Amino acid sequence: MSWYLEVLKKYAVFSGRAQRKEYWMFFLFNIIIAVALGVVIGFVQAALHMDLSSISLIYSLAILIPSIAVGVRRMHDTDRSGWWLIVPIAGFVFLFFNGHRNGNQYGLDPKMATA
Repeated sequence: MSWYLEVLKKYAVFSGRAQRKEYWMFFLFNIIIAVALGVVIGFVQAALHMDLSSISLIYSLAILIPSIAVGVRRMHDTDRSGWWLIVPIAGFVFLFFNGHRNGNQYGLDPKMATA
């Protein structure tokens, strides 16, 4: 959960680097929260006969900027521009690559900073 909160603390920080673990743990917790939110909303809507779909929309919009920011920082860790995220297949594949050891043009290796 701390990985998720760390990304939220860097809400709109597009500079620097994010290691693979940071990106994928954020992705995992985001999916878990979205599914849990959907289940709860579904039960409440069924019980109260109210349309609460706007809650999911609000969550999605609130998490949009941090999701893009951590993706850009992940691209930076692989020594690529954040613009690669808009290239569907290539951007997705690059998310799995190891980050460059030591420093690159986007900053120091985040693994070395946490070690």
